[in-house]
Amino acid sequence: MRHHNANRKFGRKTDQRAALLRSLARELFLHGKIVTTEAKAKEVRPFAEELITIAREGSLASKRLVGARLANNVIVKKLVDIIAPEYKGRNGGYTRVIKLERRPADGAKMAAIELVK
Repeated sequence: MRHHNANRKFGRKTDQRAALLRSLARELFLHGKIVTTEAKAKEVRPFAEELITIAREGSLASKRLVGARLANNVIVKKLVDIIAPEYKGRNGGYTRVIKLERRPADGAKMAAIELVK
């Protein structure tokens, strides 16, 4: 039985997995769109959307919560001041996962995750 095993493991330990999600979210907020494997894109989506939901409030507490999860003040400032206000009237669904062709080298399923405008 797989009780309490909802997350994908990616063959990494817990701290490495958290660092992977953190770095994928940082790049997503920095560039607006990233290309990665389908599994990683699907896993980073709820993480990034939760951060946007928290940042939408714009309070000091929300900035600190987002800062604790992203650990990069430049991206936190961009997220709180530029990205989150664009989604004030939207109830979720801030990102979109688009499936792409398989990677030629190893046949991995690829996907692009982007912020919805």
